[in-house]
Amino acid sequence: MFEAHFQSFEDLSERAEGAPRVAALRAELAKRRLDGFIVPRADRFQNEYVPPSDERLAWLTGFTGSAGAAIVLADRAVIFVDGRYQVQVREEVDSAVFTIEHLVEKPPTLWIETSLPKGAKLGYSPWLHTIDGAERLARACTAAEAALVPVEDNPIDAIWSDRPQLPLGPVVAHDLRFAGESTKDKLTRLRADMQKLSADAMVVSDPQAVSWLFNIRGSDVPHTPVVLAFATVPKEGKPALYVDLRKLGNEIRSNLEEVAEVRPNASFERDLAELGKERKTVRLDPSGCAEEIARLVVESGGSIVRGSDPIVPMKAIKNATEIAGARAAQQRDGVAVTRFLAWFDREAARGELTEIDAVEALESFRRDTGQLKDVSFPSISGAGPNGAIVHYRVTRSSNRRIAPGELFLIDSGGQYEDGTTDITRTVAVGAPTPDMRKNFTLVLKGHIALARAVFPDGTNGAQLDTLARQYLWRAGLDFDHGTGHGVGSYLSVHEGPARISKLGSYPLKRGMILSNEPGYYRTGAYGIRIENLVLVTEAPPVADAEKPLNAFETLTVAPIDTRLIDQTLLTDDEVSWVNSYHSHVRDVVAPALDLETRTWLFAATALLPIRIKKER
Repeated sequence: MFEAHFQSFEDLSERAEGAPRVAALRAELAKRRLDGFIVPRADRFQNEYVPPSDERLAWLTGFTGSAGAAIVLADRAVIFVDGRYQVQVREEVDSAVFTIEHLVEKPPTLWIETSLPKGAKLGYSPWLHTIDGAERLARACTAAEAALVPVEDNPIDAIWSDRPQLPLGPVVAHDLRFAGESTKDKLTRLRADMQKLSADAMVVSDPQAVSWLFNIRGSDVPHTPVVLAFATVPKEGKPALYVDLRKLGNEIRSNLEEVAEVRPNASFERDLAELGKERKTVRLDPSGCAEEIARLVVESGGSIVRGSDPIVPMKAIKNATEIAGARAAQQRDGVAVTRFLAWFDREAARGELTEIDAVEALESFRRDTGQLKDVSFPSISGAGPNGAIVHYRVTRSSNRRIAPGELFLIDSGGQYEDGTTDITRTVAVGAPTPDMRKNFTLVLKGHIALARAVFPDGTNGAQLDTLARQYLWRAGLDFDHGTGHGVGSYLSVHEGPARISKLGSYPLKRGMILSNEPGYYRTGAYGIRIENLVLVTEAPPVADAEKPLNAFETLTVAPIDTRLIDQTLLTDDEVSWVNSYHSHVRDVVAPALDLETRTWLFAATALLPIRIKKER
């Protein structure tokens, strides 16, 4: 009935190949007189999502998650993943070959300090580590009385015989009616910020920043419409854009040449070295720029000025056009998700649907909008125990039938030219247990607390994160992922610098779009997550307020499964929030639905009765 166009369900993990590939790597390292090598999940742009040609960690270990690293020595190997992937890594990686460590609790630097043999030479690729990251590795090796050794050509590439070709997706213009600001105006703002640090030029190494600055989009990375390109911006004169020229049609190249010097990729390293020879000072973001870029400048005689990338916060604060586009995209997406939820409610009761069926159906409903460019990430479609795997990706081998009595979790999103969406809904299939309803309601209470938050301007994500966890904490529960991440404007579904998490130190500013997604996961049983996107806005006036106040506007419009709510655990204010939210969903979504789906929506969002219960 349905078909997925943007997602594959093939099993990407090659777990069985781990042992021979590690053996081949060890042989290659021995030829190079290296005692070990560190393999990050990264490309030369330090992307979160990388093209297939840069999936070195997955090729070596079998682990297909979006964050991690491995260290291979002659006599042992270890892989590091964070809390999202603790279940997945054990399914995808051969534990007889790799020891599994927690990326946060025992990161590679700590492992190196305590486990790397004295005198060992640990190889690394300077293109695949940030300046800050490489310095941390060097300090760890010094503490272990070992040496960190840069390698120019990656030993993984020497043994990866069928490595995919580099991507060649065409570069396209991101029209001003979606971007809301011209490249010329963005460059003016950027140069004003550059004056704060005395530098002759700035390197833009993040493809998201490059794509935003030049109002271009591409298809080099799955589901994230960035162009893999670098740029340099001098204090005066045209910036330079370094891109594979095969990606440029005549019209887009002509347009770009009005605002930039368009140069081939091969010129980037030469131009960096030339900046060094001219004794120029170059501004780099040490947390996001590859160490090799700094090395090319410094070793040629130049110097670097460390500073955060000023484009990152500029990009995160959406302008009026982008905000209007986000609202339009969310409303369009909400119609598709509501159609899916109504369809799912009818079909799941028969006990014949599978996780893949659900993914294909939801993508199809999004394609029916006529404006879907891609999904914003592979949908997480988890039934029963698979829902407890935070970043579960269904494959044909893991595909599970969705059975009555289970919870079904689906986390998905769409890429539209006017905005990027991300939504998670947890749905009861049949009658939920009291335990399911209790924990769903605790998650919902945290979601509501964050959605209703009013906070002083300058508040950061760490200060708000507790709001979403407080009710779970009281029950002795928690979730091992952030509560919220930034979202781009037809860019990455994960965007810095702000996030709502225990580590979210960047202040939330008006115009930022973030997710609100607390959850709970009972391993082997079920997962719960409720996710909406929110916009940071000015709070309604508060009498005698001594500080400017901000609040969140919820952008996502799709029903929340009220069958999973234990209303005895909600206050009257929380019930009012659910009713108000569902009233807004009906107002926005219902006019675009057919009669059958509209009837389902009104039943699914029927008002909950108010019970007088004080806040607690």
